Amino acid sequence: MRVLGVDPGLTRCGLGVVEGTPGKPPALVAVGVIRTPAELDVSRRLVQIEAELDEWITEHRPDAVAVERVFAQHNVRTVMGTAQASGVAMVVAARRGLPVSLHTPSEVKAAVTGSGRAGKEQVTTMVTRILKLAERPTPADAADALALAICQVWRGGVTSKLQEAAASRSNLEAMAQAQSRLQVARLRAAVAAQESKR
Repeated sequence: MRVLGVDPGLTRCGLGVVEGTPGKPPALVAVGVIRTPAELDVSRRLVQIEAELDEWITEHRPDAVAVERVFAQHNVRTVMGTAQASGVAMVVAARRGLPVSLHTPSEVKAAVTGSGRAGKEQVTTMVTRILKLAERPTPADAADALALAICQVWRGGVTSKLQEAAASRSNLEAMAQAQSRLQVARLRAAVAAQESKR
């Protein structure tokens, strides 16, 4: 599974693409940051983020997109920008028909470091180790985007496999019920044919 992780932000929007399967170390595909100048109008900054995200999806062809879930901070202005960039990422993915998963920062930290309270330094160190990178991904937004993608590969991959198994089981049960109804109908028809001969 190939996942695009998005650490949303107006000034810096981290992007990271990894490929892997649950239970195995994922591999780095690409990492980067979309930067928008603070002096630009917010709407223009969002359009720039949208265009660059769209380019990343075209170039790297992810199977899914993982976006950091926005949580309340003390700085309302920062939260608004983060939420707006997050919304743009979800729209770009949905427009392409890609599934979008939202992960909280503590969920991502726990998946990558084993602790939901890990600091940015610990997350970056573990991302570097997990992906066997020669250098630490910088800035922190890029490392966070990779952590999101890793989290989705490891956790989301298992969830989607469970959902596939459940759907498969439901399909098998429906087929078995249909087969059973068909057999009952055939038996009734055979009994009716026997009775009409008498």
